[in-house]
Amino acid sequence: MSGISRRRFIAGATALAAGWGLSRELVGVALSAPLRVVEVPTTLSQTIKMSSQTVRGSYRTLLAGPGEAYIPRFDCLGRAASAGRQSTRRSLLYLAHLSDIHIIDAQAPARMDAAQELAPDLLVDACRPQDVLTVHVLASMVESVTNAQTSPVTGAPLAAAFSTGDSADNMSNLETRWYIDALDGSTITANSGAVGSYEGPQVWPEATYAYHPEDPSGDLYGAYGFPTLPGMLLAAVSAPVRSAGLPVPWFAVYGNHDSTYMGTFAPDASLRAWAVGGRKAATSDGLAVAWANGLASNASALQRMVNSVTQNFGLLPGIRRVTPDPARRLLQRTEFMEQHLDTPVNPGPVGHGFTQANVDSGETWWALDLNPFIRVFGLDTCNLVSGADGAVSKTQFDWLQGQLAKCQSEGKLAMVLSHHNSTTLENPAEPVFGAGGPLIHAEKFVAMLQQYPACIAWINGHTHINTIFAHRRPDGSGGFWEITTASCVDFPQQQQLIELVDNRDGTMSIFVTALDHAADPTWTTGNYSQSGLASLSRELAANHWLENPAMSMGSPLDRNTELLLPAPFDLSTIPDELLEAEQMKATARLLANASQA
Repeated sequence: MSGISRRRFIAGATALAAGWGLSRELVGVALSAPLRVVEVPTTLSQTIKMSSQTVRGSYRTLLAGPGEAYIPRFDCLGRAASAGRQSTRRSLLYLAHLSDIHIIDAQAPARMDAAQELAPDLLVDACRPQDVLTVHVLASMVESVTNAQTSPVTGAPLAAAFSTGDSADNMSNLETRWYIDALDGSTITANSGAVGSYEGPQVWPEATYAYHPEDPSGDLYGAYGFPTLPGMLLAAVSAPVRSAGLPVPWFAVYGNHDSTYMGTFAPDASLRAWAVGGRKAATSDGLAVAWANGLASNASALQRMVNSVTQNFGLLPGIRRVTPDPARRLLQRTEFMEQHLDTPVNPGPVGHGFTQANVDSGETWWALDLNPFIRVFGLDTCNLVSGADGAVSKTQFDWLQGQLAKCQSEGKLAMVLSHHNSTTLENPAEPVFGAGGPLIHAEKFVAMLQQYPACIAWINGHTHINTIFAHRRPDGSGGFWEITTASCVDFPQQQQLIELVDNRDGTMSIFVTALDHAADPTWTTGNYSQSGLASLSRELAANHWLENPAMSMGSPLDRNTELLLPAPFDLSTIPDELLEAEQMKATARLLANASQA
C-alpha cells in the first residue's frame, strides 16, 4: 500500500476483519500484499472454437483454442497512446458485466414454442435445443466470474457486477426467481409442473420443429446431425443445480423479456391464466386455434365458457395436457423489482439497484455511486406497447441529463447501463393514453451523452452479439465507448469483465475481456453432470442451424480490447489513498465470500 498510511491501514484492516467476521491476521496479510497480476481463466489464455470436422451431417463439436491478447483501440482518443502506460497505470474499478441470461422455464404452458413452426427463420428463439439448460449455464458463468475475481490487467479485486436485462425469458415469476437465486447463491432444480418429469415439445413427436434428444430422427435437427442423448432431459429437470452466487454486489436493469411477453407485447388476463394452467400448444395449429379461441383475447362470457369446456375436454387439436403450476405466473410490471428486494444482504445489495421507493413510485431506473468517484445509472429502455426494440422516455432522458451534468461538475466518472444498444434504440410505438412525452431514440440519446466528457461508457446487451462502438464527439475531443456483450443462452455464451484504468498520462483505458463460462470446451458424451450439461448447452447452441452462431462472437475488435480515451478531468485528484481504501474493502469482501464457500 503506497498511498495509505500505516495507522489508517491497521485501523482499516481491523475494522474490515471485524465487519466480515474474519481473522485479523488473514485480512492483514491479504491487504498488505501489493496488487499482483496472476493468470485467471479468461479468453486471454484460452478461447473456444468449433472443430473443423463434422461429426454427423453438419454437426460439429467444440474445442479449446489459443487465447486472444488485448487489442488497443484509439478511436475516441484520436491518437496513439504512450507506450509506457503499462508501467504507470492504476486501477479505478474492476467489474463483471452479464446480460441476456434468458433463464427459461422450457415447460411453461404459455411459452409459444410452436410459433417456430410458423416462421422458423424469424422466430429462432421460440424453441432452442438448449432451452432446458439455462440454469446450468448461469451457474457455470457465476463460477467463471468467481474464478476471475482478480483483474488480469492490474490484479485489482472485483468490486461489482451488472446484469443489463433479459434475465428472465418470459417475465415469469419462476424464471425471475431462478435467475436471482443463481446470482445470489442457491441450489435450484430447473423444473416446473410435474416433479422429476419433462412435459414439453422436446418429447412430443408431433412437435417436429423441436429438437428431441431421446430420438431426433423425426425432427428437423436430426437431419442436421444433432446427437441422440438418452436421459438428458430427465437429468436437466431432476438434478439440483448448485450456484455459489456472485462474490460481489450486483445490480440489474429491465430487459424487454423482463417487461413484455416474448419480449414484444403485454400479456392480457387470458394469457396470464394460460401461463399457470394445464394446457400447452404442441403444434402451430394448436397454438393458432388456442389463440383464436381466447388464449389471448377478451372474448364474451359465452365464448369463454365454450373455450373452457373445449379445452378441459381436450378437444382442441395440437393441445397437450400438462401439470399446472402457480409458480409460473407472469409478473406484473413492478413485481420484477419486488422480487429483487426479496434477496439476502450478501452478496447484496438488497434490491440490486432497485429500492422500495422505485416500487412505490413505479420509476424503473436508478442511480448509485460504486465508490466516491464513479457513479452508475441504470435505465429502463423497454417499450411496453409493442416490439422488441427500445427507446428512452423523455422523463428518463431529462433526469439522466441532469445527473450527468452533476457528475461533470463534481468530477465523477459516469457509466450508463441499459438493455438496448444504439442499433436497437429505435422503437417508435407510443401508448395512446398516458404518454410521458416523445420517445428518445439513438441519435438524440448518443448526442446527449457526448455532451458530457464525464460519461465514459454505455454498457448494454439485447443483440446477443459482442460489439464495441466508439462514439467520438463531433469536434474530435474524445467521446465515450459503447460496450455490448453476447448472451448466456446463444453461442458463444460469453459475458464480459470490464476494468477502468487511469494511465496517469492524461488518458484512461477501459479494458474489456470476453469471458466464457467455466464448463469444459468439449462436451464428453454422456456427461450429464451440472458442468457437463452447461458444456453441452454451448455445443448445441453452436450448431443451431437456424442462426449464424459464429457471428455473435463479434470481431476481434469487439472482444478483448483496450479502449482508450482522454481523461475527462484530472484523475490525479483521485488520491491513491482513496483508491487503496476501496480496494481493501473489495478484497475483504472476496475473502469473506471464499471463507463461506
